[in-house]
Amino acid sequence: MGAFSYSEGLEAATDAGWVQDEPSCARWLRNQLELVQARAELPLLAAAFRAAEARDDEKLAQLNQWVLATRESSEMLQQTQQMGRSLTAWLKGVQLDTTLLDALQPPTWPVAYAVAGQRRGAPLSALLQAAAFGWAENLVMAAVRGVPLGQSAGQRLLAQLVGAIPAAVEQALQADEPMAFAPMLGIASMRHEIQYSRLFRS
Repeated sequence: MGAFSYSEGLEAATDAGWVQDEPSCARWLRNQLELVQARAELPLLAAAFRAAEARDDEKLAQLNQWVLATRESSEMLQQTQQMGRSLTAWLKGVQLDTTLLDALQPPTWPVAYAVAGQRRGAPLSALLQAAAFGWAENLVMAAVRGVPLGQSAGQRLLAQLVGAIPAAVEQALQADEPMAFAPMLGIASMRHEIQYSRLFRS
């Protein structure tokens, strides 16, 4: 849905010297998995899945608004809106019921992803695993292109993240509610908006 064009602050972290090589990239990505995915994105996705299961329009709208309110930069906001719209359009193209998403203007990426998974009958845990893996694969490929790293380093990074995903998913499933607090990620994204040279949209 266009995720390949976003680095989620990684390009700015590289430009600032915070990420320079494989070890520093591993730390950055592992931090994002543990501090953002496990505490915010995946719990939000789980809550949206349960709301879709219950056909709870009001709860879905609240969760969608939470996503919009917690994007700390214009790039982050643009990403979740663009990917949410793209996924919703794709779902319409394959004739999946998008009634729950049509009421959201605009539908955000994690909410659209959760609704799509629930409507297709995916188990919640498996859906979170898939979402986390998709995030990890995209960010590793961004690192390979942007840091830059070699393909072997990218495979090692992806293997490390894959090994940590089950714990992140379990943490997300046990969370009472999503919690958004990743100030350095927000700062990196804001720096990227005025960065002189960019490969990625975030």
